[in-house]
Amino acid sequence: MGYSKDIYDEAISELELRRSRAEFDNEARRAEFFEKFPRALEIERTLAKTSTMAARAVFADRIGVREMLEKLKVQNLSLQAEQKSILEKNGYPVNYLDIDYSCKKCNDRGFIDGRMCDCMRKLLREKAYDKLNEASPLSLSDFSTFSLEYYSKALVGDGKYSPYSRMENIFNFCQNYAINFTPTSESLLFQGNSGLGKTHLSLAIAREVIEKGYGVIYTSAPDILSKLESERFGGERNTDATENLLKECDLLIIDDLGTEFLTAFTLSKIYNIINTRMLLKKPTIVSTNLTLKELQKNYSPRMVSRIIGEMTRLPFIGEDIRQKQYNNRIKKGD
Repeated sequence: MGYSKDIYDEAISELELRRSRAEFDNEARRAEFFEKFPRALEIERTLAKTSTMAARAVFADRIGVREMLEKLKVQNLSLQAEQKSILEKNGYPVNYLDIDYSCKKCNDRGFIDGRMCDCMRKLLREKAYDKLNEASPLSLSDFSTFSLEYYSKALVGDGKYSPYSRMENIFNFCQNYAINFTPTSESLLFQGNSGLGKTHLSLAIAREVIEKGYGVIYTSAPDILSKLESERFGGERNTDATENLLKECDLLIIDDLGTEFLTAFTLSKIYNIINTRMLLKKPTIVSTNLTLKELQKNYSPRMVSRIIGEMTRLPFIGEDIRQKQYNNRIKKGD
């Protein structure tokens, strides 16, 4: 997958920082250890000298070099065993003097013999997710700040349920969904009028899933389609990068479906992204103010079939809680 130059630069800078931090910490750790155990420092220096002697012997190509190398090898093994003994007898792990790179495969270089390491690929994805999520208010909502007090307990639907009981069930469902999330979790459709908590619970799920270490993209339909249009028609490079991220991330949350400007391009992109994720069995959460009839009017039958047929539908009901919260603040004089 292609990424923009700034994503690559950020990833390389992050790896350089990790590498520098690991090497700095190692120097401090070694200095402290050698101060406590001078014999360990002597062994370290002797090992360095024997390595130099072995290299010189090989290049000198003189008689007896094989016997000399064998002798140095035996000496090195003996010194290494003594060093290991000092570490173990004093309660240190045997690798205590080694540099603790975050990636043991590439030592935080990002590449192995010219090939990109898995850690670099993972970091590029994370940086790209962060870039796409930077305009999203992911830190503003969580489950602890969601209140059911604004939902009426008056029975509706022929007296079968109340907005309060319906939203309590939805809240519990969303919380369990986030706690038990895996990359094969079901897809969800949040449907209902504005101001009923769809965005709040979407953000709460995103926050919880991100904290579990998964790659999440949270975006509104207008924002992401505007970016895709810009990449497609604005002459930007790597025009498939964002679309591929939307298809491949562990969880994609599309808020406010139906508020975007509909064109042949946007309709095609929305369907392509949702359809691909469905085929790959990747979870997607879509929230919309549109009714089923309005969805059928605005989008293709294939797309509506995907959304209705393969997403668990959660109908949000009640009165606009944002307006109630605002009125409540006015009454309190806030």
